[in-house]
Parts: sequence; structure tokens; C-alpha cells
Amino acid sequence: MPAPLYIGLMSGTSLDGVDGVLTAFDGALHAAYVPFPEPLRQTLFALQSAGQNEVEREAVAANQLAHLYAECVQQLLSDAGLSSSAIKAIGVHGQTIRHRPDLGFTQQTNNPSLLAELTGMDVIADFRSRDIAAGGQGAPLVPAFHQAVFGSASATRVVVNIGGIANLSVLRADGSVLGYDTGPGNVLMDAWASKHLGTPYDPGGDWATSGRALPELLADLLAEPYLSAPAPKSTGRDLFNPEWLQARLARFTHVAPVDVQATLAAFTARTIIDAIQRDAPDAEAVYVCGGGALNTHLMRCLQQDLGKPVSSTEALGIAPMHVEATAFAWLAARFCDGLPGNLPAVTGAKGHRVLGALYPGKQKF
Repeated sequence: MPAPLYIGLMSGTSLDGVDGVLTAFDGALHAAYVPFPEPLRQTLFALQSAGQNEVEREAVAANQLAHLYAECVQQLLSDAGLSSSAIKAIGVHGQTIRHRPDLGFTQQTNNPSLLAELTGMDVIADFRSRDIAAGGQGAPLVPAFHQAVFGSASATRVVVNIGGIANLSVLRADGSVLGYDTGPGNVLMDAWASKHLGTPYDPGGDWATSGRALPELLADLLAEPYLSAPAPKSTGRDLFNPEWLQARLARFTHVAPVDVQATLAAFTARTIIDAIQRDAPDAEAVYVCGGGALNTHLMRCLQQDLGKPVSSTEALGIAPMHVEATAFAWLAARFCDGLPGNLPAVTGAKGHRVLGALYPGKQKF
């Protein structure tokens, strides 16, 4: 009997668009990408902080997201030559607009009921809330998937996902896993590039390459208490945002914007390197996924300072931009099989939990 097919949908902290995969976790894969229309992107940015009429604005944005998710699903089915009946379930993350495990909640904008109606397929969503209800951080969730697909019985491996926020998975040969958010990934670099270049990001890190990292500013950034806090821990735009950066730039009044960008790249690289050197000095290699894997300058910084092989997860069989969406397809499969999706040692939850909630597709009465 062929393995069941799942679709995973992910729209991450970088707020660029929807990544989708169709997979059976046996190497077969179709991928699609649907960019956010600029008005929706700006709305989602605005929803990251308190504002007027938030409830209505979020609900409207959730409906728009559901239509984009459905567009991505249709593209995947079309590329694979399949009908919706061939898919067991869709796993959809939603768009995080608040992440406050310290207050006992996380909020992913989504309308999985509408997605189920639009696609006629079972939708599994809301993966983080149950872990938080069990006393966990609700993040990161991907280390369990990383262990399942990237783990080695012969050596310690490190997988680093560099999206808007960066998270680390230490996959030990004995099967134990350590994981947490190391700090900002692309979020600050993207915001600075948007402000000074008018582009959503710095392609390849070329702008950062032409600048010079500023040691005093880098030291101020690295003094952020989150970075030295023990795991389990997770973070997001609630902490690392343009306001956070501006507060630290206040005494650097005559620095060139390009040098700030170079410093932000060094900051992201340093937080990842420090985490690896502290928690996985024995790692045989480091594998990077997410948009950061496409930042040549950032990858070069990691390689130079770690002194061990650094490559993208392409070397392990999954393209770097497909890993997170595949992880949420995997979490949907875990839900359908009644299996836990969290790692308490990573999130701090009281125990293993089945993550997600089901929104049935076609219903017969």
C-alpha cells in the first residue's frame, strides 16, 4: 500500500509568503510558493503590535491567508497531477502575530475552517497551543521532525533553521535532542534592508558584505538577556523588532547604514555560533535551512567561525526552503496517527502531547 500523502503549509516570521509541500516522507516531494500581496504583508506586519480594531483586521487577514493557502494547495495538486481525494490531510501553521508563552498563549492568524471548505480536505492546525497548555514554550516544534529525518546514529548533528527567528536542533547519536530559539535570524537584517534599500531583504547578504561589523554595537546587541537565558526558551518579533534595534542604536548616531547591516549579520551568526559551541561542540557538521541558507554572506560567517562543515539541508535530502513546510506536514501525520508531536525536553512541556486540531473537509450527513 502506498504511503499516505500530506500537504504542509508554512508562512514564517519573515512574512514573505506561503511555502507548501506535498510529500509522503519517502523522498517524493512537490513544492510551491505563493508570495504575500503587499497589502496583506503590511497588515500582518501591523498586527505584530497593538492597534485599533485588531480583532476585525486579524479576522479579515485570516480569510485572505486561507485563500492564499488554498491557492498553494491547488498549485501542488496541479503539479503532482492529483485530486484532493489523494491527500490525507493538510498541516497548516498559520501566521504568528504574537508569541507569549510567558503569558500562556501564542497566536497564529489562520482560518482552517475556511481552508477546509475551499479545498474539501481535512485540515490540521493550531499545533502550538496544546504544548503551551501543558506548560511548554510551544516552540520550537521542528526539532522532533529534524530528529526523525536528519538524525544520525553515529554522530551528533546540528540543524539550524534561519527564518525570521533562528532555532537550533542538536541531534545526538543516542537519540536525545536539544532545541531552542537562538535569537534573531533574518528579522532585523530584513527590517534594516527594507528601511534603507527599499527591498524586503538583502539578497545573498551582498549589502552586508560591503560593510564593516562594528564591535561596540555588536557587543551591545549581544548583551540582550534572552541570549544567555537557559533553555527551554523561544522568542519572536515580540522581542526582536525594529524598536528593539533602534533602542540599541541610540548612542551610535554617525554610523553608516551598511555597517549596521554588516553588524546585524554578524549578530545573527554570533548567536548561532555561541549556541553551537556551548551546546554541541562535538557536532560533526552543521546543516542550515530556511531563508538564511540562501544568504551567502551569513553562511560564510558561520563556516569561518565554527571551524566545521556548514552546508544546507539539501545535503541531507530536503531543500532548505522546504524543511519547515515538510515539518508541518509531518506534524499533521503525527496527529492523524494519534502520536505526539512535541519534545518535552525541548519545549519544557509536562509531557508528550498530540498537537493540533482537526477541521474536517468534505462532510457527509
